[in-house]
Amino acid sequence: MSEVIVSNASSFFLKTDDIASDKSISHRCAMFAMLANGTSEIKNFLRAEDTLNSLEIIKNLGAKVKDDGNSIKITSDGIKESFEILDCGNSGTGIRLFCGLLSSAKGHFILTGDKYLRLRPMKRVTEPLREIGAIIDGRDESNLAPLSIRGASLKAFDYESKIASAQVKSCMILAALSADGVCSYTEPELSRDHTERMLKGMGADIKVDGLKTTITPMKKLLSPLSIRVPVDPSSAFFFAVAAAITPNASIVLEGVTLNPTRIEAFKALERMGADISYELTENKYEPIGDIHVKYAPLKGIVVEDNISWLIDELPALSIAFACAEGESVVKNAEELRVKECDRISTVVEGLRSTGIEVHEYKDGYKVLGGEMKSARVDSHGDHRIAMSFIIAGLRCGMNVTNIECINTSFPNFFELLQKITKVEFK
Repeated sequence: MSEVIVSNASSFFLKTDDIASDKSISHRCAMFAMLANGTSEIKNFLRAEDTLNSLEIIKNLGAKVKDDGNSIKITSDGIKESFEILDCGNSGTGIRLFCGLLSSAKGHFILTGDKYLRLRPMKRVTEPLREIGAIIDGRDESNLAPLSIRGASLKAFDYESKIASAQVKSCMILAALSADGVCSYTEPELSRDHTERMLKGMGADIKVDGLKTTITPMKKLLSPLSIRVPVDPSSAFFFAVAAAITPNASIVLEGVTLNPTRIEAFKALERMGADISYELTENKYEPIGDIHVKYAPLKGIVVEDNISWLIDELPALSIAFACAEGESVVKNAEELRVKECDRISTVVEGLRSTGIEVHEYKDGYKVLGGEMKSARVDSHGDHRIAMSFIIAGLRCGMNVTNIECINTSFPNFFELLQKITKVEFK
């Protein structure tokens, strides 16, 4: 299965809690369990290629993992040197956070990934880690994987990041937990904060004051996790857009994390005119609840603030731009160029193939809403590009190629899609 044809959808109603579990939180559950004293229990862990790779890596690092189909139990008595090369697959989150976790661990470790991940920039984590004593080497002056890490003693640090990145921040927080003194990390704008929330919930001494995070090294192992991973809002957002662009459609997305740093794309869709409401149902490690989305006519907007909060959802949001009245502009999003593919160029190319007028800039693009027409679009091996243009098919019918990449984050995507429209595989 490498190609899919999606038919126009008429009105639909869907209520589901079967959206993929949160990928960011699932990765962190696997890694943070390595820092715990006892057995961590994780329910609703995302069983997708990226997160299963993280589970395989912690097994290779000595963790005992039991999966009964309902929950995953992880027991670790410390990180052990692996005989295996640690393959993160397609996951930038995986490789960058493991850099922080392993930088002080006793032993020698090799981190790598697939052909796409091996082209993504790693200097954003290897440089600050080397500054505090980490021994890391890789291609292109440690900018490209495979990466070699030899555990070392790490110095305390006060680091000011030039980019707002949850991956860089999380990497440095994990390194700080084993440093020789109190550390601080300051970012230019607030990025996703799952790492801080989860580690504090496990007993880590982490204080957040605006854009500054202060980390006191661990004096003992942390408390084990007991968590049900919520639905991934980045995955849920594809179906939110589906409802927002399909006349008379409505969807209820249950059990989604409502973390403010993760629902910015929903807020942008609201600004466009979509009918969206939220209902909080629990709040332990993360606020969790239901999101209701109903169709309404959309209008163009400018997206330029809190870009790191919706960077992953911009391809799907761009489909809504194409269906809106007027101009929509994305600014300050140059980070899109170093994702699984150059998402700015790929989104622009895909929208133009549907007859939509798009102007490309260094850090974003402008979309002039109009009438989309059926087209054939290549995902370039990027799961979010693939799913975004498949959702566009609900409006105009689409043929999307290279769709196997969807399994990296959302294995049951097509199962849900078939509840609202006709899908044909080639």
